[in-house]
Amino acid sequence: MHDHLLTAVYALAGVAVIEAAALAVTWVLLTRTRHEAEELRQHADNRRWLLSSGREAVKTVWQTASLVRKEGFSAAVRTSIEELADWAEVERPDLARVTSDGTVAILFSDIEESTALNERVGDRAWVKLIGEHDKLVRRLVKNRSGHVVKSQGDGFMIAFARAEQAVRCGIDMQDALEKDAQRKRHNVIRVRIGVHAGRSVRRGDDLFGRNVAMAARVAAQAEGGEILVSDTVREALSDCEDLSFDDGRDAELKGFAGAHRLYAVAAAA
Repeated sequence: MHDHLLTAVYALAGVAVIEAAALAVTWVLLTRTRHEAEELRQHADNRRWLLSSGREAVKTVWQTASLVRKEGFSAAVRTSIEELADWAEVERPDLARVTSDGTVAILFSDIEESTALNERVGDRAWVKLIGEHDKLVRRLVKNRSGHVVKSQGDGFMIAFARAEQAVRCGIDMQDALEKDAQRKRHNVIRVRIGVHAGRSVRRGDDLFGRNVAMAARVAAQAEGGEILVSDTVREALSDCEDLSFDDGRDAELKGFAGAHRLYAVAAAA
């Protein structure tokens, strides 16, 4: 009797071992099947991505070539200011926290001829230079109670509650860069700055997009080391005796009809 029980136990144990082995094999096969299915899916996704990317690449090349053919090479090279303005038009950042009365001053800035400077100094030095510039700008913006809406590459979009804050921050930036250039005497950067002020910061209001675009267009007209403002900003600062402007110049701004008078900040105490 005892021998029969042992035989039965051994038989059951053998069956259990066989079942466990079968389960293990099944698990391995299922895992391998899942992996193979995942690889096939990934290959399909990659193929679709490559086809899509290829189409987009061809589209981009065609559009760029067309733009170069129609307007020249410079038109195909987008600046940080243009990229930031396009981003703001799409994202419509909420600037309500910046102002209490619906009026906002927008400052755009970027480094003049940044691509050429990058090529001259090399990527490593460029990354370091951009990092230092970023810290400088953010510190000066904070000192003037401004808000960095977004930075991209060497460009900044900054919002202030009042036009005076924006202009004085621009002056701070140019002064700091000039002192830095005198101290280092190498890898000197020149920044162009444009300021425009307007009403309505509501996301759904068309005036928001127009005011942001105007600020970007003003900045695009500035030269390195210059702070250029719209007539609206100059009028708003007419009572600031320590701020003065040049006689102004007329400029045609993309997307805006007619000529617009723009003024360079001449001096500040």
